[in-house]
Amino acid sequence: MPGGRLTQQERQQIALGLADGLAYAEIARRLDRPTSTVTREVMRNGGPTAYRADLAHRATERRAHRRGPASPKGSEPTPQPYGRDAEAVRGLEETLTGVLNQSGLPRMMARVMSCLYTTDAGSLTASELARRLEVSPASVSKAITFLEGMELVRRERDERRRERYIVDDDLWYQSMIRSVRDNARFVEAAREGVGVLGPGTPAATRLENVARFLDFVSESLVRAAEQAREVLYTRPGTPTDGGAGPTGPEQAQA
Repeated sequence: MPGGRLTQQERQQIALGLADGLAYAEIARRLDRPTSTVTREVMRNGGPTAYRADLAHRATERRAHRRGPASPKGSEPTPQPYGRDAEAVRGLEETLTGVLNQSGLPRMMARVMSCLYTTDAGSLTASELARRLEVSPASVSKAITFLEGMELVRRERDERRRERYIVDDDLWYQSMIRSVRDNARFVEAAREGVGVLGPGTPAATRLENVARFLDFVSESLVRAAEQAREVLYTRPGTPTDGGAGPTGPEQAQA
């Protein structure tokens, strides 16, 4: 299987495969590349509908130029816990960043989220984030402020009084509830608009239909989120799908 960076010809083949509606796995098979490589390449360069081979190639060259000279031979990536492959973890972070970016998060905020979610502790300080992402503390601060406003990250101080930024199971729930509150405000404004525009008129009917739709979806979303929070959360080491959990020293001695 070829290694190293994708060539311009390979990027052109990816673009053709996307145009033909091929799945990432099929494109990767034709290139003799891992599926994760193709997924990461597409998601970090506009997504499946906006991917352009020439633009992606130039963007990669610019990123390589900004990074400067390659690390000296013999330098090792940061060791990963649980025997993880450091390059695979880096690839996962890039894939998550691309997905979050495509869903609407600005790229820097998506990078912070991906970094936090692939950390076992689920929390990092500003200096740790800046070092891992190779960005300035100001960039981290701006991203955290944005994410905190969306209730996707929370802050707390550790025993050394350092501020830590945290992601946990409940943050997605809280974000969904925030979305429902936003919907409720729009519903209220829409129903006021019905009176202003005149019931039964085309514009008023449109607003009333939107209000009913958002009401229904919001109620369903809250119910589903509450049920999911109760029954779906698992903890590290908890068996799922009937499988056995990881065996550590404590389990072996039990």
